Amino acid sequence: MSPRAESFADAEGQGVVLRLVSAIQDNAKSLSEIDGAIGDGDHGINMSKGFSLCRDRLEKSPGGFAAGLGTLGDVLLSEIGGAMGPLYGTFFTEMARGAHGEARIDSALFLGMLEGATAAVKDLGGAKVGDKTMVDVLDPALEELRRAARSGSGFSACLAAMADAANRGKESTRDMVARLGRSSRLGERSRGTLDAGAASCALLLETMAKSIIDLLGGRP
Repeated sequence: MSPRAESFADAEGQGVVLRLVSAIQDNAKSLSEIDGAIGDGDHGINMSKGFSLCRDRLEKSPGGFAAGLGTLGDVLLSEIGGAMGPLYGTFFTEMARGAHGEARIDSALFLGMLEGATAAVKDLGGAKVGDKTMVDVLDPALEELRRAARSGSGFSACLAAMADAANRGKESTRDMVARLGRSSRLGERSRGTLDAGAASCALLLETMAKSIIDLLGGRP
């Protein structure tokens, strides 16, 4: 058995972005149902619209991992309104910026990408852990990725740890009271349901982790 790779070529990474698109398309209905409990009920629909537009653009102008993330960020910033378009657009744009010009992506580079993207989202939205937002997914996912990397874990193991933390973060929003956005108007009535942004964020981080692990050669 050949040793598991600890990096992947940027040129091979567009498939990761396409799997993000498929994940949102496949889960659009459930994401909107989650949103409908305390929001407008259109989160999955809007996300699917933006991600589908990204697929169209990538089919016309294929590229690598950084370019694909950049295209996704551009589309979400320009085509999707509300709060999530700018937040996710900023997230993917910053991820792309962190990988720009790099021929290969390893755990250290990926960690830097996620650090920059998470900081940009927090700066833009003003959310912190406990506010019942996507930050409740991003923060623990980033911290677990950082911990795993510092402990010397391989890239695949770091990604798996990140995905597990992302899903725990998503579940943590169920018992929170929303403090930002339209759902904050519900006060205590927002407790007991997942945050839709946290749900989509965990889905995207888990999908990205699994897709990159596949590029690296399989299970961590």
